[in-house]
Parts: sequence; C-alpha cells; structure tokens
Amino acid sequence: MINENSALFTIFGATGDLAHRKLYPSLFRLYKKGYINEHFAVIGTARREWTNEYFHEVISDSVKDLVDDPEQLHTFLSHFYYISHNVKDAEHYVELKRLSEELDEKYSLKGNRIFYLAMAPQFFGVIADMLKDKNLLTEEGFNRLIIEKPFGSDLESATKLNEQLRRSFNEDQIYRIDHYLGKEMVQNISAVRFSNMIFEALWNNKYIDNIQVTLSETVGVEDRGDYYDQNGALRDMVQNHVLQILALLVMEPPMSLDGRDIRSEKIKALRSLRLYTTPEEVRRNFVRGQYTSSNEDEKGYREEPKVAADSQTETFVAGKIHVDNFRWAGVPFYIRTGKKMAQKETYIHIQFKHVAMNIFPDEGVEEVAEPNILTIHISPLEGFSLRLNSKRIGQGTEIKNIRMHQIFDEKTQANSPEAYERLLLDSLQGDPTNFTHWEEVEQSWRFIDNIRNAWDELPCDPYEYESGTMGPEASYDLLKEDHFDWIEFNWSPKNGENHSYTNME
Repeated sequence: MINENSALFTIFGATGDLAHRKLYPSLFRLYKKGYINEHFAVIGTARREWTNEYFHEVISDSVKDLVDDPEQLHTFLSHFYYISHNVKDAEHYVELKRLSEELDEKYSLKGNRIFYLAMAPQFFGVIADMLKDKNLLTEEGFNRLIIEKPFGSDLESATKLNEQLRRSFNEDQIYRIDHYLGKEMVQNISAVRFSNMIFEALWNNKYIDNIQVTLSETVGVEDRGDYYDQNGALRDMVQNHVLQILALLVMEPPMSLDGRDIRSEKIKALRSLRLYTTPEEVRRNFVRGQYTSSNEDEKGYREEPKVAADSQTETFVAGKIHVDNFRWAGVPFYIRTGKKMAQKETYIHIQFKHVAMNIFPDEGVEEVAEPNILTIHISPLEGFSLRLNSKRIGQGTEIKNIRMHQIFDEKTQANSPEAYERLLLDSLQGDPTNFTHWEEVEQSWRFIDNIRNAWDELPCDPYEYESGTMGPEASYDLLKEDHFDWIEFNWSPKNGENHSYTNME
C-alpha cells in the first residue's frame, strides 16, 4: 500500500531546463502513483516575471507525454504556484514566507518543507542563509535542502560551500543529488554483490583481474561551452558519477541497507583510493583528451561556442585507479569518460582471472578460452551479461565463448522509476542512502585535486581524438602496459527483437 507524503516543495530555478526536463515530470509521476496527492504544494521561483497561469502552461508542456487524464493534470497543476524572486533580495523572502505559510495551512502540509536549488552553485550559500534568517525553516515539520552538482570546483571551494550550508542546515538535512545514484542498474550493483554468493565470494583480488567503468557520450558540449571550459571531464564526470560507482564496487558489505551503514562503507572505500602525489604518478596513470572534428560539418572542441581557441580543457579522461586495502590490492580499476565518443553507453566490466591451467587445446581452433566477464549495463541498455566458455557442440573439445544476457525491454524500462523520480521520493521519505554525504564529497575532491594540480603543473595539450571514436590512442596504451585491453562489448537483440530474456549465444 502506497502512503501519501506531505510537503511543500520550493524550487529555486523553476524556469530552468532541469526543472522542465526532470523535476516536473518526476513530480507528476509521483502524483499519478499516489506518493503525493492532496497534501502537497510546489512554489516555483526565479527572476522571470511569470504568472501562475503561464507557469501551469510550462508544466503542462513538460509532462504532456505522461498525461492520461486531462482532469488529473488539471488537479495536479492546481498545487503549483509561482513567485518572481531575486535570491539576493531579503525582501523577496518575506513574500516567499507568506505564501509558504498560506499553502501549509491550505494543504495541511504539517510544516514539511523541501527546498530544491536547481540553479548555479554560487547562489547556494546565500539562499541557505536567507532561508534561516527570514524564518522559512519550520519547527514542527522537516526541512530538507536538495542541491545539484557541482559541489565546489576543488576541495577548498567545496569545504567553504559546505560550511556555508551548515550555518543553516545540518548534515542530515542536506541532500546532495547525484542522479546516477538514482539509476536502476547503479542501485543493482549492491544487489548483485551482496545477494549472490557466486559473486560475493569471488569479489576480491584473488579472482578478479581488473574492473573497467565506461561512461561515454556521443554529444559535444552543446550550449554549455562556458561552463564546461572551466571544469572539464575530470570535474564534471569523474569527481561525482565515476567515483560514486567505484565506491559501490569497492565498498565492504554494510551492516544493513540503512543509509548510514551504506554511506559509512562508501566513505571507507573512497578513503582507500591511492592518491597520486606527484605529476609523474599522474602522467603514468591518467590520460586526458580533447575531441577534434572528423569532418567539415562538425566542430572540434576548440571551435565550439564560448570555448577558448587555445583551451587545454579535457573532454575525455581515462585513468587507472588503485585501491589500497586487503580486498583489492593489485587489482587495477580502469575508468574512462568523454564526449563525442563512438557510442552513448554506461557500463561496468568485471573481468575475472583465467583458470590456473587450461587443459583445452587452443591451436588451430577459431576460439580459445576467454576470461569470464560480468557486465552491468547501466544505460541506455539496462541489465546484465555474463561471458562464459563452453564446449562447442559436436565432436572434439573445441571451446566456444557464450554470453548469457538479462536485458530489460523497453516496457520494463518505461515502467521503472526515472532517476529523479526515485531521488525526489527518497528526499520526501527522508532516506539519504542514494545521496552523497559530505565526507564522500571531501574524499572525492581530495583524489581529484591531485590529478588536476599535476595537470596544471605540467601544462601540455591534451591528446587529440576524432569525434566518433572511443578516445585517444594513449588511453589504450594505459591498459596495454598491464597487458589488458578495453573490453568493447556491444549487445543488441536479434532480428529487431526488444524484450527481456536470458539467452545463450
């Protein structure tokens, strides 16, 4: 049975792209499923002079593909209110407080308030201060602050920002959102590890050769050139998404699924990452690249709008990460992420070691015994695959490589909650499990800062790679030094099929 949640959502940056693409559709899905119903309200705020009516039109457009019943949409929209607001103007918070109290009484919200900061990080501190100083935080209900990345640009700025927020909110009230933690298959990492003895017993350096994490995009920087040129792939993707996935792969079994237990193990995992303390160590273990055009009809990174013509900002990062603990000593974790790559995919390959002695002949046969590989497909495919060796049917002892798949079909994926939907519901229910704790942020920046500082100390152009490839050749050399290769594994249904099944090829 679904229990209705009550809260007042105040969305700062309500006219922005994030609110339109993610927040309004996610709230509507929660409404349709009954997680919010009669006892909720949303205040949208931004500098633009919108009316409630126009605000409703914008929301209607954002959820149009989800509407089954126009009357249901009309009722949903009646819970939304807009107020023009300058976040730096103290007087505007007086009007925001008045409207908040009016809606609290109208919808019986019990003083429960969620403040979502869907705007630039430089405003986070001033908004948090104003919310406390102007008495928008209630005594009788809960007060929760949801903030988007980036959380700082280095450890120093992140620490300063955290100190600002902690003047008004304690750590238990701050929900640092990383939408990758809301993805179905990222949340499945722990389920695969801790509910299957076949994997948990082998999840260590005795049986695993290496682990590879790939987050590749086919798009360029689009209209984010000014933001991206100040950050690059290392800060934009590795500091948050990649290291969060790594923490789930590395961490020890938690005492329970309680958010505090899981966060505690993730913090320990991030602390165990080896810090590269010299430019030479960084050079040996990390590669940065920058995309160039592959034809006359597209632009290379330095030709993109709002990007410096001599920019050294990386659009691609590949790295080898060492985990210094008993479980993982000696196992390399390879990560790569970039823009304008050959395919849009996020996946994890866990490559197991070869058998100690292969008794099957490999001379003159088409296939030889390959290492077992467990793949976790995160997006756009969702599911698992396992690569095994078996005897080819017929006479002889020839080996055949087979893959067992469980790939979720479009219908299953469509019925699965979207990442922001999951995380908004978690914030409503006070579950911090899939949000980032400050100590996780702190350890992540500590790791990233060493790499960034080394690159700044050794200024040189990133390696170039053509759009539509999987990165510069140097990223392949990084693995070849350890006698490994990037595992390129594409799965697609046969004959246009698209359904959930387990298959042995």
